[in-house]
Amino acid sequence: MAIEQAWQKKLSWTLLLLPLTALYFLIVQIRRLAYRKGWLARQQVSVPVIVVGNISAGGNGKTPVVLWLAELLQRQGFHPGVVSRGYGGKSAHYPLVVAPEITPQQCGDEPKLIANRLNIPVVVAPHRSDAVNKAAELGADIVISDDGLQHYAMPRAIELAVIDGNRRHGNGLMLPSGPLREPISRLNSVFAVICNGDEAHTDEYQMQLKPQQQWLAVDGNAAAIGHNELAGKKVLAIAGIGHPQRFFDLVSKLGISADVNPLIDHAKISASRLRQWQAQYDVIIMTEKDAVKCENLGATNCYYLPVTAHIDPKLEHNLIRELRELTRE
Repeated sequence: MAIEQAWQKKLSWTLLLLPLTALYFLIVQIRRLAYRKGWLARQQVSVPVIVVGNISAGGNGKTPVVLWLAELLQRQGFHPGVVSRGYGGKSAHYPLVVAPEITPQQCGDEPKLIANRLNIPVVVAPHRSDAVNKAAELGADIVISDDGLQHYAMPRAIELAVIDGNRRHGNGLMLPSGPLREPISRLNSVFAVICNGDEAHTDEYQMQLKPQQQWLAVDGNAAAIGHNELAGKKVLAIAGIGHPQRFFDLVSKLGISADVNPLIDHAKISASRLRQWQAQYDVIIMTEKDAVKCENLGATNCYYLPVTAHIDPKLEHNLIRELRELTRE
């Protein structure tokens, strides 16, 4: 989007929006102060919550961190759950437990992806605290909130902020003049800042997203294929994520020649649209987030590449120490 490109420049037309930014900054600061002082009441939750969020608009790589954290908690003997607002989904009732029959259209893309990957409670609700308490009813003794750093109505024990190492904080301005939901100083109050991609600063933890060696069939009916098996084929790469270029750069790095089609974040993909692509290309490759939307659309010759977060081991050590303190209280 043009505005996202403008946010990366120190001088751009978005500076004309500074009066709105000043108003937004004031609202954000008053709202946070109101929760901190108790003028606005926090909702009640029955288990500790770890928030994985960010201070900027757009995709920064939160979902891989949520998956990494859930597996870490399981190794430490916890029974984690995951909650989300379910952006892009619409259900007749909430809290919504993301069971196998629940579609991304009901729960949102990321909750479906997480539920597919992990055998733990994943719950969606507009008010995250309702989802937290539902996850606790299902056996969770600690809950990870996928996003929600600014959802101050929900109590939290630990906050993790994820930033994009390439784009970082853009022009450093808050919405709408820049990409920030909160000022950069907000990062001083979180437990840890995780830098996705480029070299982390001294007060950040490095994260690299490592792709698997094989592409998996979106419909689950075909065998996995290696990167070299795409050679000589007419390939289309699609990405409906916050920063599509990250996926296209990965495809190029793997030596795959492909046409690219960036979609907006959370873009809906219809069966007819998928058929059009299939008619023009031998193979369609996509992100795992896009795959959950296509798995029941007749997605033959469509593949996705799971990625795994590799994070500085020091963060794991420090988190385990903090979790022990939490459980001791």
